[in-house]
This record gives sequence, C-alpha cells and structure tokens, in this order.
Amino acid sequence: MLFRAAAAAAHRLRFIPPVRRISSLKVPWRRDAALDASIDRDRRFHQASRLVREVLLSPGRRLLLRYLSKRRQRIRLPVHVATFLRRYPTLLSVSPPPDPVASPSPQLASFLEFASRLQATHSPLLASRLAKLLMMSCTHALPVAKIAAAKRVFGLPDDFLVSLVPRHPDLFRLVGDPGPDASGDAFLELASWDDRLAKSAIELRADREADVVGIRPRPNFTVKLPKGFYLKKEMRQWLRDWLELPYVSPYADTFGLHPASPEAEKRLIGVLHEVLSLSVERRMAIPIIGKFCDEFRLSNAFSNAFTRHPGLFYVSLKGGIKTVILREAYDENGELVDRDPMIELKERFVAIMDEGHKKYLEELRRRNEMLQKERANAIHRGAKVDTNIEGRDMEGSEEDEDEVYDYAQVESEEREPL
Repeated sequence: MLFRAAAAAAHRLRFIPPVRRISSLKVPWRRDAALDASIDRDRRFHQASRLVREVLLSPGRRLLLRYLSKRRQRIRLPVHVATFLRRYPTLLSVSPPPDPVASPSPQLASFLEFASRLQATHSPLLASRLAKLLMMSCTHALPVAKIAAAKRVFGLPDDFLVSLVPRHPDLFRLVGDPGPDASGDAFLELASWDDRLAKSAIELRADREADVVGIRPRPNFTVKLPKGFYLKKEMRQWLRDWLELPYVSPYADTFGLHPASPEAEKRLIGVLHEVLSLSVERRMAIPIIGKFCDEFRLSNAFSNAFTRHPGLFYVSLKGGIKTVILREAYDENGELVDRDPMIELKERFVAIMDEGHKKYLEELRRRNEMLQKERANAIHRGAKVDTNIEGRDMEGSEEDEDEVYDYAQVESEEREPL
C-alpha cells in the first residue's frame, strides 16, 4: 500500500508546473533608436563639459593650452583641443602665443554665475534629493566620495559640502574629513528622518491623482513597452502577477525579505526607479548606480533587472558605456518630458556652444567663399591656392585630418546636433 501511495504521489508531482526563479527570466534586448538618439545628441555637450571642467578645476581657473592638450585622451576628444576650441570659441578664451593660456570666456563666466543662482534658488529641492538618497541607504549614510562621483547626475553643486550641506543641519551630519577633493573617508549621515520626504515618485504620483479624481489609486509602476515589442506568454503572465503585488517603497525597511522573492524584486525595481527619478535627466550610467550597491543593498547582478523590465527601463550602449533610461520620462521621439528644474543648466551651456559654433561656421563659410574666388582667379594664372582654410593647428605644426572643409562639410556640421 505504501509503495502504491508513493508512486501515485510521484505521478502527481510530475504534472505540477515548475516555479521559475526570477533570475531565470530572460527578455531579449532590443534597440530603441529614439532613446539612443537622445544620448547621441549629447555627445558634443559631454565632450565640452569635460574640457571646460579641466580648466575650472585648475588653480585660478587658468591652464596652459599645451597642458590642456596633453589631456585630450582623458577628456576623450575626437580632435585636437585647439581645433575643438576653434569650433566652440565661446567656451574658453585663449591668450596669444608664445604660451597661450585657456581661461573661462565671458559667456562661460556669465553661465557660472547663473548656475550658482539657480542652485541657490533650488537649494531646498537639492537638499531633499540628497536626503532621499541617504534615506534609501540601509545605514542612512553614504560615503562622501560616492556622492561626489554622482553629484552632477543629481544636479548637486560641485561644492555641495560647502554650499548645500551646512545650510540644512536638520537633515545632514558630516562625519570625518572629506579632504580637499572629497576623496577622504568621510560619510554624510541623515541627521533626522522626515516622513514627508519618505515618499517615492510612484507614491507622489498616486497622491496627485487622488487630488484630481478624489480616489487614491494603488501605487504601481507604469509599463511602457516600445512599439513592436512583444513579450512571450510566460513573461507576460509573470509580469501581470508581479504588478499585482503590493508596491514596496524604497524607503521602507525590507530587511526580512528573501532575496529571491517577487517582493524583493518589487523592492529592487522600486529603488532603481526612485534613483533614476531623482536624477536630472532620468537616466544614469549603470557603473554609477553600481557604486551604491552596498548602501542600497543591490546585488552584483542588479543590472539584469533593467532587461527583465523593458517596459520600465531601456539600456543604451551608446558612447561605449551602458546607460539606463527611465522610459516613462521620455516620449516616443526620445525627448525628455519629465523635466527637472536643473535641466536649465544644460540648456544654457548648450546655447553657449551653439552661439560659438554658429560664429565659427559663418567665418568658415566666408573664408570658403573667398577661397573659391581665389581658386577661380588662379585657374587663369595657373597658380596654386592653399585649400586649408583653417590654417595650422594652434598647438603646433600638427594638422588634423579633418581640417580641410568644403561647402558640403560646412552644411553637415550645421545639421549635426551639438
């Protein structure tokens, strides 16, 4: 009898569908051209900001051009530094030879003053943003060096330890010596918990909807699958069941959750969604998020969650680095619709670049027209005309391979995004 009962039980077990582990769920990555283009459009902006930062961090905000040129590889410029400065002359002023020195241009100096005013105006917003990062940490503290590495992503001022933290002693407590460049062993601690800040972007959205319709909906994620993207039946069923689970706030104490449970996945996605929602452009390089794995209790394989949820996130491979984008913050054309107040800094900087680049193209076109006239006249005389309208590089006799321009190339530069 016992043998028959055991055989019957084994027969029934064979027909019980296996439970898939979250880590075994696979979703193919598919390229999103619009979101990729949004990152590609910022290529020149990032190159220019890295170049300008080298000068601003130098003593007296002045740096010899020959020293700046030696840092081209670190800045990751595709052309010589002098060539880049000619194309964007409103970024830095360069003194005459024999020892040209790069320093902030009048336009850049005005921009820096505007940046200080904007950061001071939005100081409460930036303080709450920094406090939220501390509140998500399992120890309610973060190493100053890690905050400094991600400060521009969250719109924090470069001198946040001086201009922001001391203004809010009710929120922050600095422990240890950060050193002159914030590379020490100092920690920034949360001085006091604020329940008003312990609400995620998902929960705040539910509150806003409640103010409009009178009924507060259940906080949940907004799934926005790209056009033409389909999930397999098994994944669709898992996603429906997962979305039905209660929302887990990234500010809640979830120490007892099993790391392989669907609730832990809910908490993981909540933390990643909130971190991206706190960023200025609602996107971040994955290595920057990885710096906070210990504090936010993220596993080493946390980035796999981005591909498991293609309706929430998109991972772009543009620029040689993996960047995760919050889908709901962008429209179908790849334009940011969830605009952060600090995005105005980037727009002002790009406007300065655009102003200088237009002047450069106008001067290039004028010189090109003169060259065409000289070339036409030289045909009758049998003389040769130099076709290098930009002349020798300011760094010396070395010449870029792209220094010779014609009308087609000028028009191409006009169409190319900054």
